[in-house]
Amino acid sequence: MNLLNYVPGDSFLHKLNPVTKLAAAFMYGIAAILCNNVFAEIGFILLMLLISATAGLFKRALFLTRNLLFLGLIMFVIQLFFVRDGSPLLVIGGVVLFTTGGLKSALLLSLRVIAAMLPLMLLFAITRMNDLCNALVKRLHLPYRYAFIVTTAFRFVPIFATEFHDIQDAQKARGVDFDTKNIIRKIGLIAPLCVPLLVSSLKKVDVSAMSAEMRGFELRGYKSGYKEYPFAARDLVTIVVLVAIIVATVIFNTIW
Repeated sequence: MNLLNYVPGDSFLHKLNPVTKLAAAFMYGIAAILCNNVFAEIGFILLMLLISATAGLFKRALFLTRNLLFLGLIMFVIQLFFVRDGSPLLVIGGVVLFTTGGLKSALLLSLRVIAAMLPLMLLFAITRMNDLCNALVKRLHLPYRYAFIVTTAFRFVPIFATEFHDIQDAQKARGVDFDTKNIIRKIGLIAPLCVPLLVSSLKKVDVSAMSAEMRGFELRGYKSGYKEYPFAARDLVTIVVLVAIIVATVIFNTIW
């Protein structure tokens, strides 16, 4: 499952202005980062899964959450053993391995990572990159080159991922065993695959640059596109709801 591919749909989220989608994803992430309660962070994750379900993206959101758990686990381990606040929870041989403060901080940080990244990743499932790029130029008058750089970077991620798997499949056909459980050996097998991927990437960058230049890349401005991206009432409602969530999070932090 490619997590950055656009999924067509006719849901409320799909109909939002691309700029609103981007702003809403960042605002939701800000609310999750501001939250200081473990149970509230879990609530943010469950709420995002529910919102994704309304757009027909529940399976993708669940798959993405499972992948983000690995990153969250790394952050959990780092925080658990390096934060020394609170009372000792585990002491071995007179050495305090972790404390209550470390456990709380580790849980909070790992959940924050998942809750903040989930809406940003799902943004690409409901937004075409061309629409996002053009809307940033049309509505925010962002210089086209900057909007193009941002959206192109995300557009190439799934392409590179697909090519990497193709190269890996070619090596498997030649008898290379990538199913080993030895992490060090697996890294040693994967590292050489980066060379053909890098060569292929450089070729694509060169071709893309020539194509953009031939299409008048330097002449693009906010008046160039023919498609308009007007804001509607649903965009205002979405922003108001997200502002309310941020305010509620700040109030919740002061109370608890």
